[in-house]
Amino acid sequence: MARNAQQPEAASRLPRRPPRQDRGVQTYERLLDVAGELLAEVGIERISTNQICARAGMTPPALYRYFNDKYAVLEALGRRLMDRQNAVLFAWLDRRAPMGIEALSDGVEELMRATADVTAGEPGAIWTLRALRAVPQLAHVRIESHRLVTDRMVEVYGPLVPEIPREVLWRRLRISVELGFAIDEMLTEEHRIPPDDLFRDAALLLQKSLLL
Repeated sequence: MARNAQQPEAASRLPRRPPRQDRGVQTYERLLDVAGELLAEVGIERISTNQICARAGMTPPALYRYFNDKYAVLEALGRRLMDRQNAVLFAWLDRRAPMGIEALSDGVEELMRATADVTAGEPGAIWTLRALRAVPQLAHVRIESHRLVTDRMVEVYGPLVPEIPREVLWRRLRISVELGFAIDEMLTEEHRIPPDDLFRDAALLLQKSLLL
């Protein structure tokens, strides 16, 4: 049966068969860890499924059981990173929101540092973020995740600032999400700014916007 011509190309990049059993999950995660390491070493253009398999000590059929091509691997890598970063944000919202808008604002630097810790713990995370920006086939992963985060933030902030129209609130929070993720990249790229200074000054800027 031919694939529907209107079906988004990105749909073919999802895992072929998401693993459920422990052994499959371990293989899947191992492939992603290796892909992240290689991405940082050789870049987006040069990385290949053969390289990933060789580094992981697996055969190509083991990889193709889960992924159609290297872009499917990169997409899964991006989704894993986004999901783990988002989990930190959601936990932060749940903890801070009951204390009010000022508590959310005061906790911005804490959130940024926790997000940076997640990024630092992921193999090749910065290169994964770059891939999500540079590769057209992967851009939807970043955009969907950032919109999801914005929607969740609007749910939390909305009752605290009822005077702000929802569409305005969504727009402002969406911009703040983009700025927050840019800090992650700056931590590895802009060596003229000490990390503590970057966190502090970026938090001051975001605090002003999140007080709304």
